[in-house]
Amino acid sequence: RRQRPMVKVNCAALPASLIESELFGREKGAYTGAISRQIGRFEIADGSTLFLDEIGDLPPEIQTKLLRVLQDGEFERLGSSKTISADVRVIAATNRDLGKAMAEGKFRSDLYYRLNVFPIDVPPLRDRVEDIPALVWTFVKELRETMGKTIERVADKSMTDLRQYGWPGNVRELRNVVERAMIVADGPVLRIAIPDQSRKEPVTGSSLRVVERDYITQVLTRTQWRVRGDSGAAQLLGLKPTTLEARMKKLGISRPAQG
Repeated sequence: RRQRPMVKVNCAALPASLIESELFGREKGAYTGAISRQIGRFEIADGSTLFLDEIGDLPPEIQTKLLRVLQDGEFERLGSSKTISADVRVIAATNRDLGKAMAEGKFRSDLYYRLNVFPIDVPPLRDRVEDIPALVWTFVKELRETMGKTIERVADKSMTDLRQYGWPGNVRELRNVVERAMIVADGPVLRIAIPDQSRKEPVTGSSLRVVERDYITQVLTRTQWRVRGDSGAAQLLGLKPTTLEARMKKLGISRPAQG
């Protein structure tokens, strides 16, 4: 399947009312506003791979239909009784604790065990600092093509600082930091400045929550507490708005009352 395109769906980016038609397709007139037939992602990915990102956000009613597709390879378009078969390899990703979600009744246990064939746990960036140089150069190569800049090496001090930083925003934050440095770069040596927190001791354990809360609050203050849209806090942090709002709620971050 590697020679065929990977079809991607972000389960958190779509409202619950549209996820079913996005995954399985719909017939014309299936619901108000369905003015034409739509082929679903499973049908498009027949013979290829379907990547379901943020699968932990999938509504319970769609989880049942997804389980059927994984077990039998069959589904129906919304508004149709015709059964369609598809041979699809499914890769799913989530940043949620699905074990906890199952205990709370928010994620089906049978779907979890059906998906959990070959699990890969990706540790946070702070726990795999040996990956930082390779990631930095991946971003540099990507950005220098789009920006038309020639970068031959990264300053040794910058690479040392990157290894010592706690990275509360993980790989997305690293990419943003590299992109910021690329924008202002004016020579072959890339010097990367990271947030002031990087000058403190390495972040571990409970202190990480404090650093993450402070960092998000700083970004929100800079954007005048605007989460969404261009130059909003979510964009600056490299997060989806819904993810940032969830982190704010978990960390107890709220906009200060106006004087």
